[in-house]
Amino acid sequence: MPAKKLLIMSVSAGMGHVRAAEAIRACALQHPEVAEVVHLDAMDFVTAGFRKVYTDFYVKLVDKAPTLWGYLYNHTHEAKADSSLERLRRALERMNARALRRQIRALQPDAIICTHFLPAEMLARQIHLGELACPVWVQVTDFDLHRLWVHEGMAGYFAANDEVAFRMQAQGIWARNIEVTGIPIMSAFGLPLSRAVCAAEFGLDPSQPTLLLMGGGAGVGSLETIAQRLMRLEQRFQLVVLAGRNLQALASLQGLAQQHPGRLFPQGFTGVVERLMACADLVITKPGGLTTSECMAMGLPMIVNSPIPGQEERNADYLLEQGVALKAFDGVTLEYRVRRLLDQPSLLAAMRERSRALGRPDAAQRVLARVLS
Repeated sequence: MPAKKLLIMSVSAGMGHVRAAEAIRACALQHPEVAEVVHLDAMDFVTAGFRKVYTDFYVKLVDKAPTLWGYLYNHTHEAKADSSLERLRRALERMNARALRRQIRALQPDAIICTHFLPAEMLARQIHLGELACPVWVQVTDFDLHRLWVHEGMAGYFAANDEVAFRMQAQGIWARNIEVTGIPIMSAFGLPLSRAVCAAEFGLDPSQPTLLLMGGGAGVGSLETIAQRLMRLEQRFQLVVLAGRNLQALASLQGLAQQHPGRLFPQGFTGVVERLMACADLVITKPGGLTTSECMAMGLPMIVNSPIPGQEERNADYLLEQGVALKAFDGVTLEYRVRRLLDQPSLLAAMRERSRALGRPDAAQRVLARVLS
């Protein structure tokens, strides 16, 4: 069988879609049946105005007006595909993506995997017009299914869980074209890592209960505010705060850490989040599909922070229903949840076991196996 050329397409509106694409790409690079794999961010091939509206507007909206985002999420889910507004939206997308279509024609891939609904929608029209012959696959990156993910002509769909697969069938996708794979994450999150070794790398005490804080949220507060609140708790634990590329937050956290030596450990951007997770007993995070999939692959219980209406709220619902997470909608609730879990290690252990059972660290491999078959 000749080796194949794969194209993976994402959209940098939020990083989850990009991270899922990179996980599939990393897996494909190691596969003997793949001659070449290319990952394209669709936003690199659209007009500057379209990119600004599509990505910057989305980021600002979910940050500054999450309730409005929730309204738009539900409104677009319920809108009829043949409505005048929907036809106008698709026409604008086509006009602003001519360079993207040219790039795909130049690459001539044997198969395409989309980790965002926008390129899937654009390619569905090309398939309908007979302008694209290669199979196009769609990876949904949340524990929910929005209508915009569903398009005619797709070779198949990859679902995060059985419920998403059921919702796909309800949207008219044939069962034989659906596979429940989980959400693709990097293979490092499925490796057995030594807590003691990883703790030594970050100056942590492996014998102490360890909390990993990965994101603030509306109503809960900034990373610094959350850390300050948690440092007031009398229970014995150490707190690792991942500030990422937010240098201002990192500086504030480093100042706070001086007041709590051996208890508070701020971290900037790191490419080895899995090694920090290996040290953790509990993760406090926003409920994005990728981050929560990484947590479950490592068997980590979660407290999900003030999820925004829309996909985050649906993700949080799933995690709560499965018993792997609690939800905090403000700072007081977060403090209560942390206290409760630290005081009830049996509850934390039960959540850990459930999380490990739900983890799908091999999702990228399963996606690739189906595409190549």
